[in-house]
Amino acid sequence: MTTPRATVDLSGKLLIAMPGMGDPRFERSVIFVCAHSEDGAMGLVVNKPSPDLTFPRLLEQLSIESGGGGRDIRVYIGGPVENGRGFVLHSSDYASNSSTLEVDDTFGMTATLDILEDIARGRGPGAALLALGYAGWGPGQLEQEIAQNGWLTCDARADIVFSVDDTAKWVAALRSLGVDPVTLSGSAGRA
Repeated sequence: MTTPRATVDLSGKLLIAMPGMGDPRFERSVIFVCAHSEDGAMGLVVNKPSPDLTFPRLLEQLSIESGGGGRDIRVYIGGPVENGRGFVLHSSDYASNSSTLEVDDTFGMTATLDILEDIARGRGPGAALLALGYAGWGPGQLEQEIAQNGWLTCDARADIVFSVDDTAKWVAALRSLGVDPVTLSGSAGRA
């Protein structure tokens, strides 16, 4: 069996976990795809907040002082790969020299400490979230999972990605496609 190759670039899209996808780590997950090519894909889970790590506590651990005007952002479990590494998904109104990946006209991703310092001092992006770790797929793996009914895809909207209501993101992403979550089945069919 041949592995499907990336024919459509899913960078800047959302992956919505289907019921019964088989991997409990991604149950009801919404993943923002930061990069996608025939070499694989990388994304950040945007609806699974860290149960015990807050942004102020992280700043303290990194010895970053919060200045006047700084704000708090949510910390998420971005995925099972390199979960000690941080990635800030943010609005496109911010760029950090050459270290920001401009995903599209709405979103950027920065993985260097300077963005955390800027957010702590009130100079960061208008909207942001911090993900520890990421979800990664090898060549053709994501396409295979989509073909096996593991994921739906939709356009990423800032109001979904940066929403403070993490429990509603999965439903909101599905509804952006016109899909009622009650009607979903965990098994793929063949016509």
